[in-house]
Amino acid sequence: MTIKLYSRYRNSAGQRVRTTLNLKKVPYDYIAVENMQSDDYQRVNPQRLLPALEIDGRVFSQSTAIIDWLERTYPDPSVYPQDPKDRMDAISFSQFIACEIHPIHNHRVRDYLTDEEGWSEDKSMGWYSHWITAGLTTLETMLRQRPRKTTFCYGESPSVADIYLVPVLFNARWYGFALDKFPLILGIDAACAELEAFRLAGPERQPDYPGPNPEHR
Repeated sequence: MTIKLYSRYRNSAGQRVRTTLNLKKVPYDYIAVENMQSDDYQRVNPQRLLPALEIDGRVFSQSTAIIDWLERTYPDPSVYPQDPKDRMDAISFSQFIACEIHPIHNHRVRDYLTDEEGWSEDKSMGWYSHWITAGLTTLETMLRQRPRKTTFCYGESPSVADIYLVPVLFNARWYGFALDKFPLILGIDAACAELEAFRLAGPERQPDYPGPNPEHR
């Protein structure tokens, strides 16, 4: 089976898939996409979104769908907790990130606000700050309300909850956002950073990473 991952170093959804591939030790080829709005990329993925996973010539998109396929195809190790209630918590946590945090402040939204609505960069970053604060506050509350404290979000091994969380924190740091108000989140992030699967999936480890230059933000 030949697997190609179309992504970009700072593509959060792509980082989720990279981490899952690494945890399951599934080999893949990384294809950096500079412009996902290009005609060439549209021929690969009509959604013009990242990531896309090509499996033996057939292309699939949306990180949650891709991770579901990886789980069904490579079930060990699982990226879902065994306990059904913990599994439901982990899925709820990950989908809050995917559906409620990520879409509000991604580049498409912020580019529209600046290019079409005339927002200044400061106003755009104010938008980002508001929604990332609200989102992380909710996640920290969810972690605080767990029935038991665990090393990772919902267990002693990483799940989709952790896989979706880590990219959010990279982006927050990239923009200089302070995270000290979220101690539970920071503890889990530190535990993930100890695992090679997470480290290798990080933006700074991708071949198209340009370095920590503010011009690339």
